[in-house]
Amino acid sequence: MNLLQQPVWRRVPSPRREPGTDAEPSPASSPDTRPAAPDAPAGSDTPEAPAAPATPGGQDAAPAPRRARFAASRPRALRELLLIAVLFGIYKAGRLAANDRVTEAFRNARDVWDIERWLHLPSELNVQDGLLKSHALIETANSYYAYVHFPATAAFLLFMYLRRPAYYRWVRWVVVALTAAGLALHLTVPLAPPRMLTFTGLIDTAAKYGPSVYGAPQSDTVANQYAAMPSLHIGWAIIVAVGLIVACRTRWRWLWLAHPVLTVLVVVSTANHYWLDGIVVTSLLAIVLLALAPLYRTARSAHVAGPRAEAEGARVR
Repeated sequence: MNLLQQPVWRRVPSPRREPGTDAEPSPASSPDTRPAAPDAPAGSDTPEAPAAPATPGGQDAAPAPRRARFAASRPRALRELLLIAVLFGIYKAGRLAANDRVTEAFRNARDVWDIERWLHLPSELNVQDGLLKSHALIETANSYYAYVHFPATAAFLLFMYLRRPAYYRWVRWVVVALTAAGLALHLTVPLAPPRMLTFTGLIDTAAKYGPSVYGAPQSDTVANQYAAMPSLHIGWAIIVAVGLIVACRTRWRWLWLAHPVLTVLVVVSTANHYWLDGIVVTSLLAIVLLALAPLYRTARSAHVAGPRAEAEGARVR
């Protein structure tokens, strides 16, 4: 058989192997015989390969969602101060509007006292008797009532504004909503505090031992002393504790619960509030927190997003 008559497969020479090797040449070592892609002409619109996704927190990280950025942003200070001042002025004016319903306030006070006895709640007199055993305790409790309520709440809001802006809007609206609900009750249910009820045996510790922030009820144009229900002393103290526990991560944050506990003991032992005042305000606060739960979830998401969301939020104020 001549060469032209041999099959084609007989004519293709096998690749030479090195002596002592039996392995076939690997594909990786074979030369790439595929035609090279032609270079794109200058100025062409050929799309480039997509860039690799950036790592979280990197310079090229995707911007935080607008909702999270807005929640993390810090409201402008002047606008915030004006808002709080206006709301506080409305609150004070509303409280004073019910200052002349004295007869109704004492009638409601007697009803509240009777309801507490029907519910078998501890007598406020027993708590006050424990306080009266120490003159230092009396003055401390009176000072706590007079000087801690507003400054502690203001300091709390300032801390949240400066250090936890993602949570600030949430706590601000919680305070506003609870205060509005309390004002509605002050207007509809005027209530004399237990220190004014002579039949209970309780005394006005602030008036007797000092310091006191109240004048004579008939001539007091600064505060409405017939607005015991509900106790915003207790309500605001709970907000401070809950807000700091949620916004902070230190293991000591649970100690903030001491503030509402001390506030309850102080307002009861000084005969400024009934047990029911605290129970009612706690119930109102639970409703407020439930209603504002979506705002809390937004605040938590913005806080988790970290400083990047806060920095971007400064541009959407």
